[in-house]
Amino acid sequence: MEFFKYKKPIALMAKAKYFGLLSLSVVLISWVLIFTKGFNYGIDFAGGTLIQVKYDKKAPLKQIRSDLSKNKKYKDATVTYFGSDKEIVIRVQTTSKSVGNDVGDEVRKLLKNTGKLEIRRVDMVGPKIGGELREKGLKATVLAILGILIYLTFRFEWRFALASVIALVHDVSIAMGALALFQVPFNLDILAAILTILGYSLNDTIIVFDRIRESLVKLKSVILSEVIDESVTKTLSRTTLTSLTTFFVVFVLYLFGGEILKGFSFTLLVGVVVGTYSSIFIASPVLIWLGFDVKEYKEKLAEKKKREIEKEKLRSQFEQGVV
Repeated sequence: MEFFKYKKPIALMAKAKYFGLLSLSVVLISWVLIFTKGFNYGIDFAGGTLIQVKYDKKAPLKQIRSDLSKNKKYKDATVTYFGSDKEIVIRVQTTSKSVGNDVGDEVRKLLKNTGKLEIRRVDMVGPKIGGELREKGLKATVLAILGILIYLTFRFEWRFALASVIALVHDVSIAMGALALFQVPFNLDILAAILTILGYSLNDTIIVFDRIRESLVKLKSVILSEVIDESVTKTLSRTTLTSLTTFFVVFVLYLFGGEILKGFSFTLLVGVVVGTYSSIFIASPVLIWLGFDVKEYKEKLAEKKKREIEKEKLRSQFEQGVV
């Protein structure tokens, strides 16, 4: 199935500098948001206690906050709706060490006059464990990017590897900027979504790069922008269909997956859009900006093929006893 009918290459690289400036601006804005506004760290990374409470009717937030403030341990608790107006989440910047193991019973007693309720979940993470999880999450992301760089250096030429990593940093930066902008609770689910974005974006980029590498051999042109335009145009239908299918699935998950999956699916939505964009408009132009030389690449391929032929000839002569 073809989404776009391929007749002649689309001159995408002619507008590469504009896409580059747009992406650079968005990435810089994302970094500013990350360093100024910061992340809304969830219980997993910030530490604390989370209590999920369900009522049989609309939860009276004002009365809940008032009743909780009567106990000094819950005075600064954050109370918000969770999915519907019958369910709430109470977040407290204290842990089991100070609150105790009977936190569910304690909250139930404090809120006994607010209506019929059910304590559905109590999560506790100490600040030290939260810090360790945050540190390990950062290490996991950095190691994933380094592993990708090493893998692509062996599979492709080093400029392809560097272009892929630049595209990945671009995608992760924008996704994390969106998290900072909308103050989506940053927890282990979000970290999983970030790592998923790395894999998705890399897959898209490798498909485009594979086609570019094939075109470098097949096409007579030594102008890299022409080779990229030809290659990207040929993969445009596949990229668009795959991205749209993934987007719609994640969008349905965002709409109907419940409050717990909201942050995860939101991050993936941003990642799918940005990852598709970067594989076409960022990773490929970076090859040009890094000074990739088509003529030199073809000469290297020719030299490599020549060595392989000579090696095969020597092997054949050795087997025949000539050498």
